[in-house]
Amino acid sequence: MRNSTYLKMGLNMLLHSKLRSWLTIIGIVIGIGSVVGILSLGNAMQEQVQSRLAEMDLTIITISPGYTKASSNMPGPGGPGDHGGGGGTTTDVELMDDDIDALQGLEGVEYIAGQISGSEPVIYAAQNATLPITGVDPQVWKYMTTLETQSGRLLEPSDKYAAVIGSGVASGVYDQDIGVNQVLTINGKAVRVVGILAEEGGGGDKSIYMPIDGAVNLIDDAEDNVFDSITVKARSEDLVDGLMEDIEDKLMVSRHIIREDDRDFSVTASKSMAESVTEMTDSMTLFLGAIAAVSLLVGAVGIANTMFTSVLEKTKEIGTMKAIGAKNRDILMIFLFNSAMVGLVGGILGVILGGFISTLFPYLGVTLMKGGGSSSSSLSPGLMAFGLILAVVIGVVSGVVPAYRASKLKPVDALRYE
Repeated sequence: MRNSTYLKMGLNMLLHSKLRSWLTIIGIVIGIGSVVGILSLGNAMQEQVQSRLAEMDLTIITISPGYTKASSNMPGPGGPGDHGGGGGTTTDVELMDDDIDALQGLEGVEYIAGQISGSEPVIYAAQNATLPITGVDPQVWKYMTTLETQSGRLLEPSDKYAAVIGSGVASGVYDQDIGVNQVLTINGKAVRVVGILAEEGGGGDKSIYMPIDGAVNLIDDAEDNVFDSITVKARSEDLVDGLMEDIEDKLMVSRHIIREDDRDFSVTASKSMAESVTEMTDSMTLFLGAIAAVSLLVGAVGIANTMFTSVLEKTKEIGTMKAIGAKNRDILMIFLFNSAMVGLVGGILGVILGGFISTLFPYLGVTLMKGGGSSSSSLSPGLMAFGLILAVVIGVVSGVVPAYRASKLKPVDALRYE
């Protein structure tokens, strides 16, 4: 027989057992729809992660006071003001000018600077709001940060009581928007706004950046030459891992720390954090996909059950076909085409369901990532093709055994079957 004949007879079997076939197809639809929807969500998450990572400076290393074994195994924020937490944390530890001096000569260091931070009441247009303030070294800050201004400029070495504010501070905190050259009052001191940052998303949009010489006079508990964190910019991304080890060794010596248990500082890199986020996203997508694949297994069992039933119902027809000359291969191919069509129809409807599910995620409160970028997932042509091929393969594999048994029926036994 020709393939067109197999196709026609397989389609005929599908159409003449509508109820049973559709019940079987539903299982495939749910399985393929779940897999496609989840993979679509995972792809969208990975795209947003990669987009965010592309905006990050992966050469930045942060040194913060305090140390826990957990923080040494998993890079964390370790940001300014994070003095650690949990068992084994060293408290009341300070990072000093001496630490920066000790690290200045390390090979691979391009820039290094200390930062201080705190939250203070900020008055503008007779309104008061408590906002986070970060004191940075204006000599090198513009070379170390990836922040960009939407108006005005970044801090210059000659600035002292000047500020660069986030877009959220400029509009949204006070009734009146803040523009460049407007004056804020922080702890009774006038601070002129010299720049407004472009919107980044997240809490950074409501931050104020000042020269550290001015910020130390405005932030309570801040002291000269004492930092909440030290930021190091490596000359290249490839040098980050080695430079982190050099920094740890150098600080252990300069701070006179002999035992690892006595360590009182943490070293984290944005590169390590980025790798952890990527691995976590991949693992989550794989885990959710595996759960969705269970429903595919149920669908495959349904196809096999339907095919076995179909073979029993058509035993006499099989005997008749063999009696008039049909070969074992012909019977095998007819049932395989039938099971493949069940998978194909289920795959088409499953891909449509998956696309519909992926559009629902934003409405169900599933936020892919904080910050900018679209919060919706998309169904790529490759993913649609994958869903269809997977459905057909499952259909064919599920139908192999029933089709083989049908092909091996003897004509005499088949014709006698009641």
